Amino acid sequence: MSKEILMVAEAVSNEKGVDQEIIFEAIEQALATATKKRYDEGANIRVVIDRETGDYESFRWWDVVADDVLAELGTQFTTEEAIEKDATLTVGDVFEETVENIVFGRIAAQTAKQVIVQRVKDAEREIIVNRFKHRVGELLNGTVKKVTRDHIVVDFGDNAEGLLPREELVGREIFRINDRTRVILLGIREETRGPQLLVSRATSDMLVQLFQIEVPEISEGIIEIKGAARDPGQRAKIAVKSKDARIDPVGACVGMRGARVQAVSNDLDDERVDIILWDDNPAQLVINAMAPAEVESLIVDEDTHSMDVAVNADNLAQAIGKGGQNVRLASELTGWVINVMTVEDALEKQEAESSNFVESLIEALDVDEDVAVVLVEEGFTSIEEVAYVPLEEMSAIEGFDEDIAEELRARAKDALLTRALASEEELSNTEPAEDLLEMDGMDKALAYKLAAKNIITMEDLAEQAVDDLLDIDEINEERAAALIMTARAPWFAEESE
Repeated sequence: MSKEILMVAEAVSNEKGVDQEIIFEAIEQALATATKKRYDEGANIRVVIDRETGDYESFRWWDVVADDVLAELGTQFTTEEAIEKDATLTVGDVFEETVENIVFGRIAAQTAKQVIVQRVKDAEREIIVNRFKHRVGELLNGTVKKVTRDHIVVDFGDNAEGLLPREELVGREIFRINDRTRVILLGIREETRGPQLLVSRATSDMLVQLFQIEVPEISEGIIEIKGAARDPGQRAKIAVKSKDARIDPVGACVGMRGARVQAVSNDLDDERVDIILWDDNPAQLVINAMAPAEVESLIVDEDTHSMDVAVNADNLAQAIGKGGQNVRLASELTGWVINVMTVEDALEKQEAESSNFVESLIEALDVDEDVAVVLVEEGFTSIEEVAYVPLEEMSAIEGFDEDIAEELRARAKDALLTRALASEEELSNTEPAEDLLEMDGMDKALAYKLAAKNIITMEDLAEQAVDDLLDIDEINEERAAALIMTARAPWFAEESE
């Protein structure tokens, strides 16, 4: 039997490429499981195999528990029972004795086979995980092993398989068994059936890495891919930048007679790829990204991180693209929200906004329309901009001098002050309740500030937490806690009654 065990360990190890130690442990577990079946009650069994000779020993063991604990039959001893075996045993110790070995026969072999199969699967899973966990995001080459309605199974060799869902395919491409394909490893999902490599052909990384293969300047680091956006199987945009002024990054990616970009397109079911020149200026980058549409004008709104892009009316459909595809990809590539409109619509929108700015400046600064129009034309769209612009910048406006600039700034600051006072007065219109005003530790100013936070009564204050009050300037944690406890005093008084 000992020689048979050694032969099994060696054969399975060689066949599956798994460490022999894992096979020995599986056989030990199988022998222990078979040995347990000898006993009617539960039993703790362990088997130890000599790795050199194949000989093995079997042991049964019991945990020692206190006398006042109901010991589990067959697996635990009370201290009273344990002392009968060994007078030195105490609670927490383990008593163990040698038992007769079970023969490594048919039943034990079947049990061992089941355990070995599971342990081998576990080992193979770990091998695959270790093999691929550092390759997430990489391009992998594989062979189609199975095609179903929902997904495609891609074989990477050595028992490693990838799951390619239908939604991660490019366009309407069709695969057959044994077809070669390239995919991007998205991640590893460990399951009882083995680790599942989740792969994709629709991710933007697929486009980037195909260009790295086809364009040597990219793999050498001379040209950098700054971003990519895809509508898989239909259209994509990729932004490139050269670190060497002598090299045209767009031309290098296109290749001689379009050979390089065509090779990428062919691998992606003839997906059309626009190669865009990267620009650190966001406005110019958006203009480049809108290609092939020509941009007539562009207005940047930093606050909303958006741009209004104006094109000629006969160019509008091309700028938007089929189903909004062109503008959507340009927006994804640049990271800006892009609003496409005709030149006429852009002028109307600009005039409407300018009119609103003019009216607000006329009212706030008490100036005539001509002055307000000049300010808007010079880029002033708010009272804050007028109030805090450098004096020399405003006085440099044609028709303005230092005195006019000073007066406009002063009026703007007065308007801001008036607005702030009105806001404060609006807050102060909320009156605190009498019990809050008269509460110990409260002052009138603080009561009004609490009322502005909708804390009107002592009951309201009692329901607050310390953190709720810390945004009020004159309150620290200690005072906030004291005020809240004072407000809660009536609660405790009611409980004591």
